[in-house]
Formats: sequence, structure tokens, C-alpha cells
Amino acid sequence: MTELLIIKPSSLGDIVHGLQVAASLKAQVEGLRISWVVREIFAPIVRACTAVDEVHIFERGGGAKGFLRLTRELRRKHYDFVFDLQGLLRTGLLTSRVHADRKVGRSDARECSGLFLGERVPLPRDGRLSHALEILLQFCPVLGAKAELRGILGFRPVEGLSLRFADGRGGGRPILMFVDSRRAEKCWNGFKQLTELILREDRFRKVVWAGSSYVHDRGAFPEAQFFNLTGNTSLVSLPALIRRAEWVIANDSGPMHLAAALGVPVMGIFGPTNPRLFGPYPLNAPDHVVVQAPVGDLRLLTAKDVYARFQRARARRT
Repeated sequence: MTELLIIKPSSLGDIVHGLQVAASLKAQVEGLRISWVVREIFAPIVRACTAVDEVHIFERGGGAKGFLRLTRELRRKHYDFVFDLQGLLRTGLLTSRVHADRKVGRSDARECSGLFLGERVPLPRDGRLSHALEILLQFCPVLGAKAELRGILGFRPVEGLSLRFADGRGGGRPILMFVDSRRAEKCWNGFKQLTELILREDRFRKVVWAGSSYVHDRGAFPEAQFFNLTGNTSLVSLPALIRRAEWVIANDSGPMHLAAALGVPVMGIFGPTNPRLFGPYPLNAPDHVVVQAPVGDLRLLTAKDVYARFQRARARRT
């Protein structure tokens, strides 16, 4: 049995990429057991992932006491490998406290966290201009695995979960929209108008809004065609909800990356961030569509433009 500890406390999109790496390692390395350090807010989705065997909680607001409690917990076991996928001071300090034969981190580690590593993995061929997931895949060769996606990213079923509310008339699969993002400059304000355009086209179509923060729909849409799940979307239900969708339309966000990882057609709406580095992976997949706002300003991106791109993308699949 090979014991691997992955330290990747946040954020959701980065954690999704890390889980893809974990799934690839599990598919390629026999007898691998993976433990994971994650913030409490993201712990449910890491616990649900079939590639992860044990979860340890990083209490961001726990202060020194919380940090010491976590280090005591981790030091009860000896690991063969520790992968610091985050590359920040707090994760470097945590890595330094863990008992492990090999402590491995990123070449682009920040905040002097590299001082606590025994070795660093190289960057991909394109260096810092590589996609975020490709950078994390470089950890795979440390365990003798190929730096590519293998296997399936799986999640344990949620007992008692019902998603019938998401179905359209006749049981049609919904268009799922994640209308928020943790950074304001990455939030497009055209989802209401886009929803109107989509529902006007097809009275049997259903649109579901989802996300951790509540976004008011102002009662603008017929109940039979629309469901607002924002502010009430649990992380543990997210994989099943996304799998149920015909399409996912989202800001640059964790749910966008999860949709791409699960093989669901996805349209990512980008403003100031670079889709080459953070777009739905792989970028050349036929069902991964990126809409980039003019000069990176989401205020200049109209719902009609996004709707036209969406129509073309759907037409290619029929």
C-alpha cells in the first residue's frame, strides 16, 4: 500500500482539477491510498469523490490552534508521499510538519513555500502559460504514472437525493446555469436575458439556476420552465445535478470545471481571466465552448451574442 497525502485546501475549481489528478493516479497506480487536506467549506465534495480515501479538515478561521490540531492529526501517520498542490506559505508549513518519505510541490510555488519541499515537479512544456490542470498533472510521474487524465472522476451517490424538479416537460434534460462566481469581476450580468431568449425558443425547455449565493429571478419566468436553486445548491449534490443537465452555462467558476470533468457539454463565459489557462479542459473538446468578453470586460458581452454562440454549439451536436 502506497500512502499519498494531497494538500489542496481551496478553491473549488482548483480542487476539481486536483480530484481529476487523484482519479488518474488511482487508475494508474495499484495499491494507492489517497488522503486529502481541504477547507471545511469544500470538504463535502472531496469526501464524495471515489478517488479519495480519507479527508482532513483545514480550518481557515481556526487560527494557530486549528493549525496545530490538524498537524497533530496528520503526524499520527507516516506517508510515502506528500503533494502540496497549493504552493502557498500555509500549505508549505503544513507539508513541513508531516512525516513523509518524499515531499513534493510545484515549481511555481509562492510565498516561499518551496523552502519546505524536498523536490519540485517541472512545469509543462508551455511553462506558466500552461493550463492549470496540466500543471497539476505533472505530479503524476512522481508515482510512475503518466501526466495525463486516466480513469473516471466518480462520486458516491447521495442517499435520498431527488432531482425531478430539474426536468422539463416530457422529462427533457435542463439547461443548468451557474450565474455567480466568487469574484465579482468574473460575474456576467446577462443570465436573465439569456434565460428569456432560451425559454422563448422552446416552451418545453427548462432552465435551472444554481450556485452557492442567492440570485433573485424577480419571478420573471414560468414555473413550469424555470427553477431557481441559487443559495440552496449543496456541494455534495453538485455532481448529480450537473450530470442531469443537457448543457451547463457558467461564469469562470468551479462548477464550470466540474461540468467539463464530468463530460457534460459546457459553455464558459470569460471576462478578465485567460481561458487558455483556466478554460474548461481540454480546451479543444467539441463540447467545451468558451465565450470571451470583448477586451476582457463582461459589461460589453451581450446576451444576444452568448445566445447565438449557444445556438451554434447546440446545432453542432444534433
